[in-house]
Amino acid sequence: MELTEPTVWSTDRLELGEGLRWVDDRLVLVDLLAGRLLETGGDAPGPLREVRHLDVPLGAVAPVADRPGDWLAAAGTGITVLPAGGDPRPVADLVGDAPEPTRMNDAVADPHGHFWAGSMTYAMVPGGGTLFRLTPGAEPVPAVTGLTIPNGPAFDAAGTTMYLADTPRGEIDRFTVDPGTGDLHGREPFLRLSPDDGGPDGMTVDAAGHLWVAFWGGSAVRRYRPDGTLDREIRLPAKQPAGICLGGPGLRRLFIGTARVGLTTPGPEDGALLAVDVEVPGLPAAYAAAPVN
Repeated sequence: MELTEPTVWSTDRLELGEGLRWVDDRLVLVDLLAGRLLETGGDAPGPLREVRHLDVPLGAVAPVADRPGDWLAAAGTGITVLPAGGDPRPVADLVGDAPEPTRMNDAVADPHGHFWAGSMTYAMVPGGGTLFRLTPGAEPVPAVTGLTIPNGPAFDAAGTTMYLADTPRGEIDRFTVDPGTGDLHGREPFLRLSPDDGGPDGMTVDAAGHLWVAFWGGSAVRRYRPDGTLDREIRLPAKQPAGICLGGPGLRRLFIGTARVGLTTPGPEDGALLAVDVEVPGLPAAYAAAPVN
């Protein structure tokens, strides 16, 4: 089937559909505030299946290299392993002692196995968010501080370019990444957006090196060229697109998670998982290096 327009992919409606990944021929995503890890197929619409259910917010997961079925998760106030069997195993508490109540938000592995996870305060205090980098055998590093709601990051195929959004500020910055250490260099503005656009939220880079961005409050996803110019916009029937990834047949199906949270009168597609086919495929999901503990 060819999806020429955004299509509702499941009858489920999520409070906050985030952290979309295409892993082992299936779509994985979270209902963030509900702490649910979900999956579904990419060939035809169908119900979402619950993989895990935590009693804390679940920001996003990455598959763990050489450990089939294991996930590294940004959950609650830190990083946790969700093993294929057994209970969650905490790896690091990152923001449990923050001066303001704080939780983990979006997270992803880069192509070199580093795990990147953002934090935000529940009150969305300006400057209260941080992007952390986790490398096995080393202490977690606060790689970017002074953020409000970090989303992404998103990496190119080589893992040497990183895009990071700060949603309420309407900003996306680009960094150069040392593939060995994960150290960041050369921070530069990539996009500075108007509030009328909505806030840049989930992001993914495609095989041509273009950046797809979901616009929270903007009812749209957009594709940007590496020089920051707009290539394409897809309008959506949901107000708050939050997470995106490319997967499905040929990695050409753009999946979009949306949210109902905060809407006084949600529309019928708010909170839906949406899908639409695009011309340029995505990149394979990156795996996180297995934690030492």
